[in-house]
Amino acid sequence: MSKFLHYKQPLQLEAGGVLDEITIAYDTFGTLNEEGTNVIWVCHALTANSDVADWWPNTIVEGRFLDPDKYFIICANTLGSCYGTTGPTSINPKTGKPYYGDFPLITIRDIVKVHQILARELGIKSVYAMIGSSLGGFQALEWALTDPSFVKRLLLIATGSHCQPWLAAFNKSMYMAIECDPTWGEPNENAGMKGMACARSIALLSYRGWHAYNRTQWDESEDGTPLFSRRAHSYQAYQGEKLCRRFNPYSYYRLCQSVDSHDVSRGRGTMDEVLHSLEMPVLLVAISSDLLFPECDHRQMADRFANCTYEVIDSDYAHDGFLIENEKLDKIIQDFYRATTEPDE
Repeated sequence: MSKFLHYKQPLQLEAGGVLDEITIAYDTFGTLNEEGTNVIWVCHALTANSDVADWWPNTIVEGRFLDPDKYFIICANTLGSCYGTTGPTSINPKTGKPYYGDFPLITIRDIVKVHQILARELGIKSVYAMIGSSLGGFQALEWALTDPSFVKRLLLIATGSHCQPWLAAFNKSMYMAIECDPTWGEPNENAGMKGMACARSIALLSYRGWHAYNRTQWDESEDGTPLFSRRAHSYQAYQGEKLCRRFNPYSYYRLCQSVDSHDVSRGRGTMDEVLHSLEMPVLLVAISSDLLFPECDHRQMADRFANCTYEVIDSDYAHDGFLIENEKLDKIIQDFYRATTEPDE
């Protein structure tokens, strides 16, 4: 069951906007120990929520890397989402109506700033581990750079240090799909729904890739391949419809724009200098078939960290491998915990 923090002070945003007040939705699992040393903070990906057990299968489980009997796990819903934290569907206190398209532009740094507000309000002074995959990895890395003493171990999975042109191109294609919906821009929560369904279809191509589609979407017909109606067609339509049942187009658009903003070197120096400045143990995990965040980019990032353990998960499931290959991921993370935990922790 999600909890909520209502923060009544203005939040200055990096792009110049201001939110007069914010609500932060978050979930916790397990019990905080007396020393406050068993906290694991999970940063979620694009359309996920703060309930980690809901979207990351077989992780909030006894004996796993997010063992609630051993750790106090916390995840906060991102700013701009539609799952409880202030976003486009929230009420604008100045108008008494939802923000919708008037919700201001947000960056990854704004999202992290909101997480940090929650951590301070809860009295969490440091975390045993900070974990993030995809967009969650953007947040985890940004947080570690903003406040390195807060993060004892940094775990980054299927992610990057900045938004590459390849990723930005997928985002632009999704914006174009949403903007083609004639309802886009209307002041209601259903505006742009058909456009978002199309955008999700575009996104799925990057999430799964050639190997996964050809492994899972073969047509099953006794008479051979059908002429025009293919299983992959229905899969694409289903995924778009599925997202429309649970997410909001205005939130989707704004969060994708936050992805475009991601660059941890902005205002800090060269990427080599910035990543090398982190002294905590870093675990960086790539997925062998990932199209969005290729293994070669992970390898370059790993070389820039001062203290990095680098692993590659062999998987046909491309970017979504971080959600699917939970057995392989669990072993990698548990080994990292053992290798970096001091006797007094």
